[in-house]
Amino acid sequence: MEIIAFIAIILIASILQTSTGFGFSILATPFLLFLFEPHEAIQINLILSLIISSALIMKIRQDIDFEIIRRFVAGSIIGLPIGIIIFLLMDINRLKLGVSLIILVLTIMLILQFRMNQNKKRDLLVGGLSGSLTTSIGMPGPPLLLYFSGTNTQKEKLRATALAFYLFIYFVSLLIQVIFAGTNKTIWVSSLSALPLVFVGLYLGQQLFKLINQHVFRIFTYIILLFTGIYLLVESLGLL
Repeated sequence: MEIIAFIAIILIASILQTSTGFGFSILATPFLLFLFEPHEAIQINLILSLIISSALIMKIRQDIDFEIIRRFVAGSIIGLPIGIIIFLLMDINRLKLGVSLIILVLTIMLILQFRMNQNKKRDLLVGGLSGSLTTSIGMPGPPLLLYFSGTNTQKEKLRATALAFYLFIYFVSLLIQVIFAGTNKTIWVSSLSALPLVFVGLYLGQQLFKLINQHVFRIFTYIILLFTGIYLLVESLGLL
């Protein structure tokens, strides 16, 4: 049963990551926490997300906004060490509770047509939040997704810019996790066994991306965020 669950998690999350630019960590991490220890689930997520981003980036590099990337990276330099400190010191359920509430509140604001203007300070802040969430729970996606959705960013630019930033944030976060939390054979064997599923997801996700327009893409975004927020909330309260 655990093997079937693992296959389903990796395949569906890979499809979402490829088609949206943010789906893997948001969907995979909460469910992987059911199957693995927290540091194992986070590191498996980081390894596979890094592979997906590396495989896709050359095909979509023309849509990357490099100015935003530079500010995201600058902000993440502050957020990354904060995240690993939170991971090492805070109870994982409290952390998931806090993240779930933030995701749900911000998603509701977006559904109610809350909009914001992009600027340099907000780019730095989003980069910092994304960095702290990556090293703490392996989920850099929510801040980027909420920010890009709130600024009406086109889906091509959203996907490409997010994936480019992930190349940096996942690699650095994985190094920090390995150094401070340690690693083990289970993490690397599980990641290696998941590679065929990831490559199938890459192909299917690319096909899906071609079929969805901007309006459907935005609705898809809200559904994923609401699902993740509710799931993390319920899990952190011990109702699952």
